[in-house]
Amino acid sequence: MNTIPIENRSPPAPPPAVAISGVIFSVLFIASLVCVRLAIPANPTESGVWLADPTLRGWVRFALKLIPFTGIAFLWFMAMLRNRIGTLEDRFFATVFLGSGLLFVAMLFASAAVAGAMLETFAVEGRLATQSELFAFGRRISHALMNLYTIKMAAVFIFVTSSIGLRTDFLPRWLAFVGFAVGLVLLLVITDYPWIVLLFPLWVLLVSAYILVEDLRQRRLVK
Repeated sequence: MNTIPIENRSPPAPPPAVAISGVIFSVLFIASLVCVRLAIPANPTESGVWLADPTLRGWVRFALKLIPFTGIAFLWFMAMLRNRIGTLEDRFFATVFLGSGLLFVAMLFASAAVAGAMLETFAVEGRLATQSELFAFGRRISHALMNLYTIKMAAVFIFVTSSIGLRTDFLPRWLAFVGFAVGLVLLLVITDYPWIVLLFPLWVLLVSAYILVEDLRQRRLVK
């Protein structure tokens, strides 16, 4: 009979497959961003001429369909990071960690919803986005949500994760400092150079790769 008190037992380890959630997020987010950037001009005042091209509309639809799965994978990535921090989690940093991560997902979904609504509205034959004030309004909202808010929350998430990594040693120092640099760039440069948004999924991919390699090394040591 197991006599260890319930409150003293260690929580069960997450399935090994959870460790690849960050990789899945990175691949999906990069794919969606590349499709959108290639199809739609980065300028929020663009007239919407791309809507007349069915190939470009198809790219955008594909990108928007990836967004829900991207957000779900990011939530699992957050859960995996919290599990690695374990009992060393600090309430102050944990609050910012959870808040910034959840806000990132919420605003990513909101931006995609606005973009999807405009796509389906103005892709209808006979509706010209170039003559619509509604399109201009929605285009600016989607751009602001993605570049001014969503990515800024991603930068905050990187900062707080890197800070926790330094305090608890669950990330190496070099990776934490890379995170600080990436977060600073996203905060200051994203509105002028939209392709820089790719730094966020690439950072997540780097962190996930480190964790996967570290887990593999630990398993070999145990054997």
